[in-house]
Amino acid sequence: MSVGSFIDAVQEQVDALHSLVFLKNGEVVAEAAWHPYGLDQPHRLFSLSKSFTSTAVGFAIAEGLLDLDDPVAKHCDGRGDPRLLIRHLLTMTTGHVEDPTNLATAKTDWLDAFLAIPIEREPGTHFLYNTGATYAAGAIVQRLTGQRLVDYLRPRLFDPLGFGPVVWEQCPLGRDVAGWGMSATVREIARFGQVYLHDPDGILPPGWAAEATRKQVDNHNDDRPEVIDWQQGYGFQFWRCRNGAYRGDGAFGQFCVVLPEQRAVLAMTAGTNDMQTVLNLVWEHILDDLEPAPAPELALRTVPGGPSTVEGRFEVAAPRRLNPHDWRPSHEQVPTIRAVTFSPGRIVIEDATGTHEHPYSHDTWVRNGLTAATAAWTGNDFTLKVAYVDGPFIRTYRGHLDGDELTLNPSDNVSFGPTVYPPVTATRVTD
Repeated sequence: MSVGSFIDAVQEQVDALHSLVFLKNGEVVAEAAWHPYGLDQPHRLFSLSKSFTSTAVGFAIAEGLLDLDDPVAKHCDGRGDPRLLIRHLLTMTTGHVEDPTNLATAKTDWLDAFLAIPIEREPGTHFLYNTGATYAAGAIVQRLTGQRLVDYLRPRLFDPLGFGPVVWEQCPLGRDVAGWGMSATVREIARFGQVYLHDPDGILPPGWAAEATRKQVDNHNDDRPEVIDWQQGYGFQFWRCRNGAYRGDGAFGQFCVVLPEQRAVLAMTAGTNDMQTVLNLVWEHILDDLEPAPAPELALRTVPGGPSTVEGRFEVAAPRRLNPHDWRPSHEQVPTIRAVTFSPGRIVIEDATGTHEHPYSHDTWVRNGLTAATAAWTGNDFTLKVAYVDGPFIRTYRGHLDGDELTLNPSDNVSFGPTVYPPVTATRVTD
């Protein structure tokens, strides 16, 4: 098998990978991006951000600011359960029975709210995926250093690894949210994995890579088969994998997979709900592939159909909100559609946040800032796809034109909430 066969299998089975970089012995074996995404386009990492927060904790420990076995309360003005230690935050063994993240982030001070949530089990005895714990670890580093995580990591990690500008979302009090919210390019993700695999320049604190990525706790807490890669153990904000590998990962297919036995790193960005299939294909196709491969020209699928001469403006009489849990392209809620305007090669959608122009082609993706669009018509039916190229989300608008009435059916490829929304009806406006 090979990187090429992996790409072919991904094309067939996964919709869709956005970019990948495969390193062997620190050298690029293969790299590819699916147009309209790019190798140097920062992409939202979601929970892959956690592995960077873990790294910040490692630096803080090496600099004597805290210790793995420090009580969390020691660094939080005495707040929090006295049994809760820094290592419990990193291993997600805080003792909570239910993930406290939503409760904590509903308040203004997320750290204070997290520490006030009762702990039902003995810390250290039970794994529960817990982004609030990551936020708490990051918040403590920021309290101790007086810096945002992105600024603390800049001279210690980002600059040595050649990162460009790094964006990290902030909580209401101005702290980087730690458990998600960071963006990086796929090439930067690969360099991050490489420094954990092999660090000849001593960028990371001595011993931290081995300690953070080994199995610290068992995470097989349910009845799912043990063969899946979310049941192989958990380190300090890193997952253990099958085949002796470990990884950081984020929602919808953001991966930094490190394969020590192969001396290899695979970084990927994506927009898929089926992350296990991606890893299955990694194990099937590239464990033994060590040869360089040419970078193929790839693109996301377009939609069937052709161009159209349809023109005109259609207004919605009673706009409705599509999805209150939207994450595109920021934390703002999905806006209300107010109007749609067609002209050759361009569709304009107006909503509560403004006017969004989508130049498109029926046979390729057309970039327009941080969005890209493709659209095609078949008779009176059209499909418009809008990709938000700084993340995994693609919105699809399927429409039908019946005289002066337009029916629009929006949906999303992936979402933290619904992916299919009620139809929107608009009427042609005539001068």
